[in-house]
Amino acid sequence: MGKHLFRSSPPPPEKQPAHQSLAESAVQECMSNINTVISKWTSSSSSSSDEFLFSTNSRREAEEFVLAVKHLQSTMHRLVSVNPSSEKLVFAQNLMQSAMKLLESEFHRVLNANREYLDPESVSVRSYRSSRFSTSTATSVSDSEDESTYEENADDHRFSGGDSDAMDDLKMIADCMISTGYAKECVTVYKSVRRSIVDETLHNLAVERFTLHQIQKMDWEVLESKIKSWLRAVKLAVRSLFFGERILADHVFSSSTNIVESSFTDITQEGALTLFAFPENAGKIKKLTPEKMFRFLDMYESLANLFVEIESIFYFDSAAAVRSQVINSLARLGEAARSMMTDFESAIQKETSKTPIIGGGVHPLTRYVMNYLSFLADYSESIAAIFENWKLSVPSPLPDSLFISGGDEAHPQDLYSSPVSVRIAWVILLTLCKIDGKAQPYKDVALSYLFLTNNLQYVVVKVRSSNLKLLLGDDWLARHEAKVNQYADKFEKLAWGKVLTSLPENPAEEISPEEARELFTRFNDEFEASYRKQISWVIPDPKLRDQIKISLSQKLMLVCTEFYEINRVGLVGDTFNGFSVRYTPEDIGNYLSDLYFGSRGSGSVSTKGSGSGSGTGSTTTGKSRGGRSH
Repeated sequence: MGKHLFRSSPPPPEKQPAHQSLAESAVQECMSNINTVISKWTSSSSSSSDEFLFSTNSRREAEEFVLAVKHLQSTMHRLVSVNPSSEKLVFAQNLMQSAMKLLESEFHRVLNANREYLDPESVSVRSYRSSRFSTSTATSVSDSEDESTYEENADDHRFSGGDSDAMDDLKMIADCMISTGYAKECVTVYKSVRRSIVDETLHNLAVERFTLHQIQKMDWEVLESKIKSWLRAVKLAVRSLFFGERILADHVFSSSTNIVESSFTDITQEGALTLFAFPENAGKIKKLTPEKMFRFLDMYESLANLFVEIESIFYFDSAAAVRSQVINSLARLGEAARSMMTDFESAIQKETSKTPIIGGGVHPLTRYVMNYLSFLADYSESIAAIFENWKLSVPSPLPDSLFISGGDEAHPQDLYSSPVSVRIAWVILLTLCKIDGKAQPYKDVALSYLFLTNNLQYVVVKVRSSNLKLLLGDDWLARHEAKVNQYADKFEKLAWGKVLTSLPENPAEEISPEEARELFTRFNDEFEASYRKQISWVIPDPKLRDQIKISLSQKLMLVCTEFYEINRVGLVGDTFNGFSVRYTPEDIGNYLSDLYFGSRGSGSVSTKGSGSGSGTGSTTTGKSRGGRSH
């Protein structure tokens, strides 16, 4: 509106009745003061200048004007009580309307002119520690990364005081208009301007309104991109946009709690419902495969982390719909997560691949399950809430093969106090049961035990190196690590038993050169057969691989070295001309160091005599890995 619209007619020539009341005199004085200001700030010269009533240079005059308007209101009440038919009341009321139009115009101008200073982020940053409202949310935000961001931005040039002056000007105008009965006009202007800012901010944050039908028709790639956008938007919307709007409304309309509630709710409710309804609708889509779990947990975690702040910001009765929407979305996301977890468990049980893994390595099922669970454990707080009252339903009695120690461990729910721990332990038991079955097709029993060792070791390492350790505990780890060692010992005995028993238990026992030759011949044959068979076998975990190699080296080298040294002269003397010790103790160490990396090169063992000088006695593959440390 142009300022010229607010010009008031000059008061009529003052009549001087003999007995003018004090109330009329007071009204007349106020009218004169107000009329002077209105005339000044609605004149054509003022309209063409850059000066405004509520600005730095005229703030004192603005304060005096507001006080005069309030004083006029009070003196009018006094005059009504003394002389309700006084002509001055009509002129005073007309002047009051002109004053309100000026204040309404200034209120609108200050709101629009200070959008930079009054954007929700600026307001929320400036008011973060000082506002009476912020005390209700400071606890929930103080430990987050956002606080450090607030601290860093606090010295930004935008917060040099302009926003403070603008907020104080708005409060001064609002207080005056409310106290003089013009609250409706003030609130209407406020809602119009601030709602447009909220809508614009949400649009810039890529918050879109979708129906359930629209979301269900989206391809997963499209929906996932919408979820990512929502995750970026929700924190900013709550901690900057809605928080800032609440601070501003609290400050501007501090004289009326009812106005704070109505204005804030009308400005933010539609946008908040659009924002917080998205997760609920997303959680209702069909065909929620387990792989989609983590996007839904991201949304659940974001909402759960913001819930206390949302409750504090939208605590009004009129904002109950917003709080209910957040609760509904959390509930729906929880249902979706439980559904996907059920499908995940079912997929494990239905896995039917029978082709043995070459070399006895880690099965893809083991990798998939443990990677999935380790990611799941990163959401420990969220899944603790989601799984809290979700009872595990398992067959009873459970197969003995599912348990590590047997005995009293008859049910996973008896072993763990946390429902999340029960669920995780149960899924791992299902997986190990499947892996146990997949060891059966191996024709070589030693290889089947290597397969079991590798897979259980992978499980243990994944648990130890992730948050799964916190869920399952040290006792779980100790029991399963012990089982890995049992499998490894069984593998050693089956894979190298004949080699170990081909030499005498007491290598120092005196025997004839012929017996020594026979024993070494048998040792050579058994070692070569075992090595040939295992050249393509694999132990992917470096620690486990070294552990098994060290164990084998100690057992083989101890006996072999002593036996070789005692009988060395007879074995290489003229009596046994033509006989060669193919695998000296040094050769055995070299060959063992080359094992369990999987098949590379020809993997052939030299069957020609190498004698004591064949220390390098390696295979083609051994040379290619000569520099590898073990």
